[in-house]
Amino acid sequence: MSDPGERHSRLAREAMKAPLLGREQEYELARRWSEARDEQALHALIRAHMRLAIAIARRFRNYGLPMSDLVQEGHIGLMEAAARFETAHEVRFSTYATWWIRAAIQDYVLRNWSIVRGGTSSGQKALFFNLRRMRAKLERADSTATREEMHLSIARNLGVNPVEVARMDARLNVPDLSLNAPLASDDENGAERMDQLIATDPLPDEQVSQQIDGARRRRWLHRALTALNEREIRIIKARRLSEESETLETLGARLGISKERVRQIESRAIEKLRVALTQGEGVPRGAFG
Repeated sequence: MSDPGERHSRLAREAMKAPLLGREQEYELARRWSEARDEQALHALIRAHMRLAIAIARRFRNYGLPMSDLVQEGHIGLMEAAARFETAHEVRFSTYATWWIRAAIQDYVLRNWSIVRGGTSSGQKALFFNLRRMRAKLERADSTATREEMHLSIARNLGVNPVEVARMDARLNVPDLSLNAPLASDDENGAERMDQLIATDPLPDEQVSQQIDGARRRRWLHRALTALNEREIRIIKARRLSEESETLETLGARLGISKERVRQIESRAIEKLRVALTQGEGVPRGAFG
């Protein structure tokens, strides 16, 4: 089995040899892939942009994760961009792919940097990836600034709550503790941190009731979604049916439309869903939204 570092070096060398594409070449390869599923065009498009994936991956090398894994995640993001890119977008493929590559690598870092799951909202992601840099910049500018003052300044710049900044700062500076670690070194009973966790699961009868209600609501929603077109479904899923809602700006950039247009389509889709749900047999008024 080849060494990951050696494999990464080989991949980097191959990426640098790939010719750069002009706008028309990008468009033609993307068109051949999206319209005719020409795999040779897809491979040429991916190969020409691997240097972009590698360059973005290198920006995240200080998180202690293998560079080969970061590049692999960048490659996955690049493939996702190729799968979703539409030639009707008035943007270059490289610009479109940059968002997907960075998003894939950031998600990988957040999943693997710590055993404790971090925040995944856009504000929390920005805080995670910018906190150290901004704190170092503030320390250089004013060595007398207190930690609270720095947290307040960072919060204003990123548009988040100072409490979130303090929590993230503490998380980035404190090592993870295993839940199986003993509460005390001299504890003869062998009690672990796990033993101190409070059970928050609902009672068995509540779980069954929730499962039944959840299945019923999913059926209603699935039936109602058939009233939407493909773009409306994409926007509703990204804005209303995902664990972390995408912002209008982010979604607009991905779809190649303005954030105001995304808002209009979302409002129209929600109204369609309300009509479909309230007119559906056995569906109570107000089941959605």
